[in-house]
Amino acid sequence: MNTLQAGAKAPNFSLQNQHDETITLSDFAGQQVLVYFYPKAMTPGCTVQAQQLRDAKAELDKHNVVVMGISPDAVKRLTKFAERDKLNFHLLSDEDHAVADAFGVWGLKKFMGKEYDGIHRLSFLIGADGTITHFINKFKTKDHHQVVLDLLD
Repeated sequence: MNTLQAGAKAPNFSLQNQHDETITLSDFAGQQVLVYFYPKAMTPGCTVQAQQLRDAKAELDKHNVVVMGISPDAVKRLTKFAERDKLNFHLLSDEDHAVADAFGVWGLKKFMGKEYDGIHRLSFLIGADGTITHFINKFKTKDHHQVVLDLLD
């Protein structure tokens, strides 16, 4: 896994969101974008992380930050997740994990003695010029939003 770091240009991508609309990173040029990768919609940790970002939307808006959560889930599952938790940001489907590969967040994971490939829970704050300003890898799901807000202040 060769994860992108601060100072690198964020790879442009186009993915389907929970409304089955195509969302392209470059469409948000001039704004800051939080791209956060999470393993699976509607699981406990991913739910807490998403709910905290949902509840911090007004604060993130003050900093002109667009939030995009990316997982390997199908659009249909993302729709259920967004509706169930009233999520107010883009959830993007990366079923073939091409975007996760481009950011360097797809790789070997271990859980309960088993090894498998999957998305690592990592985030990137991308500046208005498309350059990664912060690589966020040290957080708990319940305080991820606060780590992001602290970086913005």
